[in-house]
Order: sequence, then structure tokens, then C-alpha cells
Amino acid sequence: MGRGPERWQLYRLLGHEIVRAVRERTARLTARPEILTRARVTALVIAPHDLRTSDASLADDIYSGLFVFAGRSLIVSGRSPFDYDPPSPEWADALYGFGWLRHLRAADTALARANARAFVSDFMNGRGEAARASPVPVASRRLISFLCQSPLVLEGADHAFYQAFLKAVGKGARELERSLRRSAPPQSRLLAAVALTYAGLCCEGIEPILRRATRILVRELDTQILPDGGHRSRDPRFAMELLLDLLPLRQSFLSRSVDPPEALLRAVDRMLPALRLLRHGDASLSHFNGMGVTAADHLATLLVYDGSGTEPLMYASHSGYARMETGRVVMVCDVGAPPPMDQSREAAAGCLSFELTSGAQRIVVNCGAPAGGGELRRAARSTAAHSTATVADTSSCRFLDEPEDWWMGRLAARWLLARRGPVVMRGPGPVAVERRTENGASVLAARHDGYVAEFGILHERRWRLSSGPVRLDGEDAFRRESKRARPQPVAVRFHLHTAVAAQPQEDGSVTLGLSTGERWRFSAEGATPTIEESIYFAGVVGARRTAQIVLHLSVDEDALVRWRIEQV
Repeated sequence: MGRGPERWQLYRLLGHEIVRAVRERTARLTARPEILTRARVTALVIAPHDLRTSDASLADDIYSGLFVFAGRSLIVSGRSPFDYDPPSPEWADALYGFGWLRHLRAADTALARANARAFVSDFMNGRGEAARASPVPVASRRLISFLCQSPLVLEGADHAFYQAFLKAVGKGARELERSLRRSAPPQSRLLAAVALTYAGLCCEGIEPILRRATRILVRELDTQILPDGGHRSRDPRFAMELLLDLLPLRQSFLSRSVDPPEALLRAVDRMLPALRLLRHGDASLSHFNGMGVTAADHLATLLVYDGSGTEPLMYASHSGYARMETGRVVMVCDVGAPPPMDQSREAAAGCLSFELTSGAQRIVVNCGAPAGGGELRRAARSTAAHSTATVADTSSCRFLDEPEDWWMGRLAARWLLARRGPVVMRGPGPVAVERRTENGASVLAARHDGYVAEFGILHERRWRLSSGPVRLDGEDAFRRESKRARPQPVAVRFHLHTAVAAQPQEDGSVTLGLSTGERWRFSAEGATPTIEESIYFAGVVGARRTAQIVLHLSVDEDALVRWRIEQV
């Protein structure tokens, strides 16, 4: 990267961000604060229902001073958690989002209520906040958490605390509305609109904010929720978290005897089947484009609302995901191009990757997204972290945060990264997909051009899932688009779940032993399977070592490798 058209793409992106920054600066200088501060919260009239499940045992940890978020922990030793430097940015986001208040509410004790008030009071009094301004998604989550957990925080509180709490809610709403005037990224705009709509429904005195927020909410939902119910970012985690907010928001409209916007109703009805498409038998979502550990109880709660009674969605053509199943065996695959640049902060280079499950046992997986960021998240977004083919140890997508991009100037690149994040700069174009039934078996074929520009190689993949006996037959074909291109090494990877034991056999196949007692066999034609080390980032207890089956080959001219995973 950094040459030819891609260099000019970076120049255009940098120029766009400079113009955007100037506009934001101008908006701040010309803003009329009296307009934003005219409406003040005078009372709370409803508290939305929080669909996220809570754990009263975590309230004991919080009371003892142990705060565990995003795979990191901090012991505060009698002090406020806001007095400490956060162990990681993700940990700080969770702390300042206040979603953990629900665990204190689950305890339902006077001590838990007093503890919650103390933490909220610490925040309202400015402890720690001066050292870390919250980004829009965190501020949105905090406002929703304050509203949902207001019964916990306000029960037994005196009048002075009640008034201070109302002031904090109003301030949070005004700051979010101000952020929306500064060209926030799409996902941040949507989250802010959701939070502001909550505030307008739950509070008296800020009716103008409700009207403006509802208009923005309708616009963003119509823009960001695709016709098949997927979110434009292609991030299952974001879609699940968004639904956990949209469903109570729909009920909040009804609680105030206000008709919910049609855009909200349409979005919810479409999103639920799209999530079900990505669900495996172990009650977790597929590890694509930013999805890590699934909160299975949250997903189960959401799918209770999917009472459509229609045929299950098997192919989401706009989102780029497909599902095949027979009996207890489920395969879900990524057959889509990367999302738009401004929605691609979490997107991965996993085109044509797949995951395979038998009942509640994962067999083939992608590595998934880790709880933390940095180098681990960068590695998890690579093509090599997915069960698909990698050419010359290179990802099919290129990301802004790669070292090759520093030619544009270290300071400029850092500034651009701070504003845009590690977005996808280049990836496969539209993915051609074919689906059919062949002698009772489901067949899916797709191809992507993510390696054509650099290596002149087109990757085609075909899956065939059949029953009696259950087996998945696959083909990976590599077509040379340029006859002058040099031979390139290709690795076709099949990452295995940590509960799968792989044993090589004398005939070149690999036996897969599942924790349920099932035995499967992997075999291939055109390449010899090898067992190599891998890492599973999406483990419930954090990253864990696992294994992967890899087919190595060299692509000079057109090449084809066939493989089979069958139950024995």
C-alpha cells in the first residue's frame, strides 16, 4: 500500500478529514450555547427496562473494590475507580459507560444502592473525568445507563442528590446533541440518537431534544440498517448491542403513549432474523467482523422477541452472510465485501471464511475478536486469523494502521488514525455468490478479488453440505488473472475450536475428537494437511491456544484443492 491509486485514496481521506475538522471547529466557535441549555430536565417520568442480564455476585466484587472489564481488572482498595489510570482504553470505556450499575441493581440491597449513588456522585463531582473525556459511544451508553438504573440510584436519595442527578442527565443530553452537530461517525450518530431519544421520553423539560433526536434516529436507522436486517458495519456484536437498546426504546414510546417511528419498528423486525442467521448451536454468534465472546443470555433474550414464524433467513445478500444446515450441523460463512470505510473500524479481512458447528460443539472457527485492542486486535482482523485462504501471508484487506502507511507523515497518520481509527482502506469488491440444491445437498459458491490487484489471483470457494452421512465438501480454486505473475505461496486454514483434539493419521487425514464424544475426519486432495498452532481470541476466559489444519500449496498457474470434513 502507499503507491498509485491507494496513495491518492489516502490523500483524499486526509483532505476530507481536514475539511471536516475545520467545519467542527467553526461549529464550536459559532455555536449558540443558550440554545442548547434552554431546555432543562425537571423530572424523570419513566425508567426504561434494561434487557441486559445482571449478576448479583458481581455486585460483591464491586463492593470489595474489584472492577473487571474487557478482560482487565483493577483493585481500588477503598478508593474510587475514577482516581486510577485505566488498565486499558476498553476498560475505561466500560467504566465510564456505567453499564455495570445493573449488577448493583440485581443485588437489591440498601448497601448496593448506597454504593451506586457513591459511584455516580464521584462521576458527577468530576473525579477522573477531567483526565479522560468520553467519546460519543461511551457518553451515549452512560446516559442510557443512568436512565435505566435511575430507580437504583435515586431510591433513598435526598433532594440535593436528585437535583444533581437531573442536572447530570440534562448535561449529558446536551453534550451528546452538541456532538451530533460535529459530524460524528455513523455508528456514533446512531448510538447518540438512541440515547437522546431515551432521554426525551424519560425526562420532562427537554421535549425539543426528543423531537430532534427522533428525526435523527429515523434517518440513521433507515441509512444504517440494511434491507436484510444487518447493520452496514457487518459487525454482529454492534447489531446485538443495538437491538438490546432498540427493543426497550420501542416499549418506552408505548409507555409514554407515543407511537414508535415506523423506521424503529422496521429495523427491529428485520434485525432479529439476521441475528438468528449468525447463531450457532452453542447459543453464540459467528466470529466475523468484530465479534468476540457472545453474551449467550443477551442473545437468548433478544431471540425471544423473534416471533415472525416465517422461514428462517439463510442468506443475507446485503450483509454478505450465508447459512447452511442439516440436522444438528450448521455452517455460517462470510460472503460479503468489506463495509464502507466509515463503518469499518472493526471489520476483518475474512472474506470466504466459515465456521462449522455440530450441535452445541464448535468444530471450525475463526479466531474471533479479543476483548482488548492493540496488536491482538490487529492480528485478529487479518485473513490468517480466519478459516479461509491466505496468499503470501497477506490479508485480503489493507488497514489504515499498517506500518506501510506511515509514508504519509507520522504526525498526519497518527492524527488520521485518531479521527478515523484503523479503517479498511482496500479490500475485495462485490462478492459473486451462487446458491443451489444438488441431489438433496445444499451448495454455496462464492469468489472474491481481494488478491487480484497485488498478486493476480482470484479466490473461489465452494461448499457442499449433505446428510446421511453428514459431511461438508469444499473446494478452493485459485485462478491466475495475470499470466506474468510470479508463483505465490497459499495457505488454506481451518482453525479448530479449543475443545477439538486433532490427531494426524497415516493416510494423511486428520481425526477430530469433540468434547461431546463425536469423531470427525478431515481429508484433502491437492495438498497435504498439516497441524499447526493457533490462538482462539474469543474464549470466555480470554485468549487460548488451539490448533489449525493448514493446506499449503504454491500457485503458479490455476490451482485447485479439495477437502472434506465428515462425521465418522
